[in-house]
Amino acid sequence: MAAMATPLVTIAMPAFNEEHYIEACIRSVQAQDYPKDRIEILIADGRSTDRTREILADLAKADPRIKVVDNPDRLQAAGLNQLIKAAKGEIIVRMDVHCEYAPSYVRTCVEKLAATGADNVGGAQRAKAKTAFQRALCAALTSPVGVGGARYRSATAEGFVDTVFLGAFRRAVFDRIGLYDPKAITNEDAEINQRLLESGGQIYLSRDIEVHYYPRDSFQTLAKQYWKYGRGRARTLLKLGRFPTLRPLIPFAMVIGASALVLVPPLWPIAPAAFAAYALLTGAEAVRVAAPLGPAGVATAWAIFPVLHASHGAGFASGLLHYLRAPDWGPVEKPTPAPALRAV
Repeated sequence: MAAMATPLVTIAMPAFNEEHYIEACIRSVQAQDYPKDRIEILIADGRSTDRTREILADLAKADPRIKVVDNPDRLQAAGLNQLIKAAKGEIIVRMDVHCEYAPSYVRTCVEKLAATGADNVGGAQRAKAKTAFQRALCAALTSPVGVGGARYRSATAEGFVDTVFLGAFRRAVFDRIGLYDPKAITNEDAEINQRLLESGGQIYLSRDIEVHYYPRDSFQTLAKQYWKYGRGRARTLLKLGRFPTLRPLIPFAMVIGASALVLVPPLWPIAPAAFAAYALLTGAEAVRVAAPLGPAGVATAWAIFPVLHASHGAGFASGLLHYLRAPDWGPVEKPTPAPALRAV
């Protein structure tokens, strides 16, 4: 990459109590094959109570590119806003601590932004497993039955899309559309990408941008995660008035339909057939995606599908009820001059 065509990149990484992951993540940033003098590494720490800041202080002693921005609100979206305000880079590469990044990650993001003219580029949300449950979940997440055909879940997809995993943004995007929603507990990425699209911007998904993440490792944590996703999706719908696709509404419609089959007496005669059809569909799909994992893996994947659907759908319903009564969003905030960065 020629020097004149090598923009300064800001790595923007929110963190809170990440003592077990933060060093490995920073090391993966330091291992990027992008020119080291064209990367700054900013971490928004949500006032961690473990050793996160101590670890960052040690890393910063050896690498002055590492700086910490205080995030008193602790939410990822609020932390990302602090980082964008402090960023010097022409490109903001949003990173998550719980991911593994290919050494080419930053360089490929920059190259795809230049080649496509997009405002935001990213790779697929590639799941990686350590446990038997995670292996079954990874299989379920490859299925359109599990995730509604979201293209950013496909490691082979390429092209313009409605959202991507994480993302690398042109800095000017935030001047145009504003910052992340600082009160968004989840769904902050989809929300800002929807605003980007509505402003006339473009988002590009590339199979060459490689990042892996570790999904939840139990039914309980998975259900809690998708409940929060559903609430976040409902909040986004009420705030922006629409979705770029109908995909987020599918689990909600399924939960409403299942509830009607149980609670409305005239529908009781067709309920057994409807639930049997759902069981057959998800069972067949579990066999298709999880067969290499053996009978136990197939059974786990089969059980994962209703957890994904019911948790997301019920969370969406809860979010609608909550945020219709108590909307908590205000005007979109635009970036302001960068505050002085405080040494770790």
